[in-house]
Amino acid sequence: MKVAKVYYEKDVVTDRLRDKTIAVIGYGIQGRAQALNLRDSGVKVVLGLRRGESWNRAEKEDFVVSEIRDAVESSDIVMMLIPDEVQPDIYDKYVEPNLRPGKALVFAHGFNIRYGTIKPPHYVDVIMIAPKAPGAAVRETYVEGIGVPCLMAVHQDYTGQAQGTALSIAHALHATKVGVIETTFDEETETDLFGEQAVLCGGVTELIKRGFDVLIKAGYQPEVAYFEVLHEMKMIVDLIQKGGIEHMWDNVSNTAEYGGRTRGSAIINAETAERMKKLLDDIKSGDFAREWTKEYSDGCISLNQYRQTAKTSTIEKVGTNLRQMFREE
Repeated sequence: MKVAKVYYEKDVVTDRLRDKTIAVIGYGIQGRAQALNLRDSGVKVVLGLRRGESWNRAEKEDFVVSEIRDAVESSDIVMMLIPDEVQPDIYDKYVEPNLRPGKALVFAHGFNIRYGTIKPPHYVDVIMIAPKAPGAAVRETYVEGIGVPCLMAVHQDYTGQAQGTALSIAHALHATKVGVIETTFDEETETDLFGEQAVLCGGVTELIKRGFDVLIKAGYQPEVAYFEVLHEMKMIVDLIQKGGIEHMWDNVSNTAEYGGRTRGSAIINAETAERMKKLLDDIKSGDFAREWTKEYSDGCISLNQYRQTAKTSTIEKVGTNLRQMFREE
């Protein structure tokens, strides 16, 4: 089993960004949080955006905002903080033509480098700083003086200083206060996609929906079924996140513990693991990436159909009503 290398504040040359300008491309959930953190850490930040709502919001929050090509041209470091599927087109049109030797290109997810949909020139550093939290938490913990852990990777080290630049960015985000884990673009991308598909997004939601359907088909009230298989999921996940799986078992009833420990493997078992391995194989081979790239280029027809169908499902209708019970006045 691999042992992760973790970096902290003591490992950072803190003045590496002193005379640098960072162009943050995008002002969404991660873009805004990271731009604010960098600026508050004393880093010179320019935002590269298209005119519209984000541009106006950024100006109101006192950022220097430029067209993307101008932001790239005027900067030393370019952070690509727009959605994976949008990046290749923006990169080809506005970023690569304005990259000069020695600049650093920074990603928060390795997808486009891993699958070759973005191929940077040899004369730039290519690095990744991936906060392991949503943008809101990246900002909130920074304000609290803490930070969230990050993953760090170096794909291309033209200047010989790529890792130092990556650590300095992580330091400015406050990630080195809690730990920066060294990885690779391949490892980050493959594990991230696998986690989303097999467990965090795909696996969990399908488990919830199947459990809900079993209960209502057996004649139980949809509202009661919703509470048991969906609403209480947060309580369990919160316990696991706080102290691990055993901490969760320590904080549920003995009946729940015995039932879960003895019956859970009847649902998630070796056959499930084999299907998970097939998902991982599709990720590693690039089959999933090619499928998603084509889906996006075709206008997300299938994805939009999934979304539309889900909105009319029983579990969504029941949930909409029940969640009213938990709204604060």
